[in-house]
Amino acid sequence: MQTKPLGNSDLHITALGIGAWAMGGAGWAFAWSAQDDNDSIKAIHAALDAGMNWIDTAAVYGLGHSEEVVAQALKSYGKSYGGARPYIFTKCARAWNEERQIVKSLKADSIRQECEASLRRLQVEAIDLYQIHWPEPDEDIEEGWATLAKLKEEGKVRWIGASNFNVSHMQRAQAIAPITSAQPAYSLVRPEAENDVLPHALANNIGTLVYSPMGSGLLTGAMTRERLAALAADDWRTRNPQFQEPLVTRNLAYADKLKEIAARHHRTAGEAAIAWTLHNPAVTAAIVGVRNAEQVEGVKGALSFRLTEDEFAEIAAIRNALA
Repeated sequence: MQTKPLGNSDLHITALGIGAWAMGGAGWAFAWSAQDDNDSIKAIHAALDAGMNWIDTAAVYGLGHSEEVVAQALKSYGKSYGGARPYIFTKCARAWNEERQIVKSLKADSIRQECEASLRRLQVEAIDLYQIHWPEPDEDIEEGWATLAKLKEEGKVRWIGASNFNVSHMQRAQAIAPITSAQPAYSLVRPEAENDVLPHALANNIGTLVYSPMGSGLLTGAMTRERLAALAADDWRTRNPQFQEPLVTRNLAYADKLKEIAARHHRTAGEAAIAWTLHNPAVTAAIVGVRNAEQVEGVKGALSFRLTEDEFAEIAAIRNALA
């Protein structure tokens, strides 16, 4: 399977990685509603079998539960991937209290506690990529990044990354220690990163892991207005403007164009959506959230499928028409 180096690291990763956000299940503020752990484990196994060699999770996904599911999946996988386990990426800066309320913290003590808890839940001696999840509170970015740099020096984590940072945030971090990776949202429905974050990453040898390349389900070709109306009340997408008018009409039109292009290659609209993100030279790889093995079948082709320049131009045309 073809791989690319992630920024300044020695990690060589596949074009797709397994996103474990929804695997956190229900019962927390940004849940995707109920999720069966067995389905999550089967999804991870199917993705590894397809060739993906990294998993992206976070402590806050399910308030620790996603990390536990990832550990269970790897323990039960039953065979090694290429002679070694897949890389495990996780995140800090989102803790929670006894009432399960999420707390934003970049304080050194909090990050150290989060790191130790993630190591226990993931059942690993070192985290391959440890990322600040959100740059909040803003005034503590330097303290948080300096703490990640120290954790790297101590061998608790191998490499350090910045999720949801803008260019100014990254520059502040870079003044302390190099950034291995950035993790912005990037898709046809949220293309803003191509204006500044992606060019900055490319110019500074920062690897880029883009999340929600399929627009959190909007660009899979399977989303309809009926499905939108039927989303569970505890699904965070019900509160997202991208799933509401006036944006949803535009987004479903994007999905129709992706479905048309994908059909020429016997691919899915989701695979075309992912390929659109991978067309940007700054993008190292895309995180694909999967909830069951069947969903893996609908995205795994994007490990190798790429858009032609003419097809990319077709999509640019509809972007301009709907702007």
